[in-house]
Amino acid sequence: MKYDYLIVGAGLFGAIFAYEANKKGNKCLVIDKRNHIAGNIYTENVEGIQVHKYGAHIFHTSNKKVWEYVNQFAEFNRYTNSPVARYKDELYNMPFNMNTFNKIWGVFTPEEAKQKIEEEKKEANITEPKNLEEQAISLIGKSIYEKLVKGYTEKQWGKRATELPAFIIKRLPVRFVYDNNYFNDLYQGIPIGGYTQIVEKMLDGIEVRLNEDFFKNREEYENIAEKIVFTGPIDQYYDFKFGNLEYRSLRFETEIKDMQNFQGNAVVNYTEYEIPYTRIIEHKHFEFDTESPKTVVTREYPDTWTPGKEPYYPINNDRNNELYKKYEELAQNDNKVIFGGRLGGYKYYDMDKVIAAALECIESTL
Repeated sequence: MKYDYLIVGAGLFGAIFAYEANKKGNKCLVIDKRNHIAGNIYTENVEGIQVHKYGAHIFHTSNKKVWEYVNQFAEFNRYTNSPVARYKDELYNMPFNMNTFNKIWGVFTPEEAKQKIEEEKKEANITEPKNLEEQAISLIGKSIYEKLVKGYTEKQWGKRATELPAFIIKRLPVRFVYDNNYFNDLYQGIPIGGYTQIVEKMLDGIEVRLNEDFFKNREEYENIAEKIVFTGPIDQYYDFKFGNLEYRSLRFETEIKDMQNFQGNAVVNYTEYEIPYTRIIEHKHFEFDTESPKTVVTREYPDTWTPGKEPYYPINNDRNNELYKKYEELAQNDNKVIFGGRLGGYKYYDMDKVIAAALECIESTL
């Protein structure tokens, strides 16, 4: 055994584990099948602009320990996530707040807004929601649902809202204040100079091999280290013994535009079904840059996941959750491997939750 730990995946979970294990004197090898480190938080410099290669990543947390931990590796700016939703030729603030209600109904006070929502809910007369559409209307009424939820959700899931189960939307964020801040967390921002530097610092002095697929050299890699930290798909690790877990994927189209400012905001959501992408990201606005002569924009398209495509969002319906439990049971009885991250845990994690989980894992393992 040449190493104490083989870490499969150079994303946030894997990098934190490697960094902390290395600090404690363990010899680590990190491999990743991509040609770069940092997983989905990877950012690269294009025309002097930090481009989020795998969609917008806004760091937010209320966990002080996590905030202090990540600030060791980068200085964060004061970016506040305030997306704009575009429906046809109308613009709305997200999440649903008093600015949204004023634009939709012309109301000015929280009381008036609540009254409008209640009127629409009463009119719909839905007692037991049978699908996502009925669930959403029973929560926020028809006007908001049709303009800001329906098309976006249908694109995201690749199905009509009437075909989706009600439990997907248990609640919708409704705020009766004039506040466009999407998150309620105490700490929020974007690392100045991008996310990649964070993982670079974590992996400094640790052996890293890129373009390395664990499954192509599985036998060699299984015998190279005492323990494996695996951040890939848990079902693939166990050769799909119980069947495939399902995901939604994403596709990105990025272009450099010869102009200073394309849309005036980092994120604009497109909520009508007829427009195939869910949002346009203009990366320079993450760092308050309006001076660069050029700008970089990315259109984000939801995509059907098939093996070979990047799995982004676990589909946590009853069928998949039951299936995951079977794999989780195998993992709990497996002394060789530790699973982590969104694919290892079959759960969509925000970045702060990944950091917290990695630190917890380190504590219990080392």
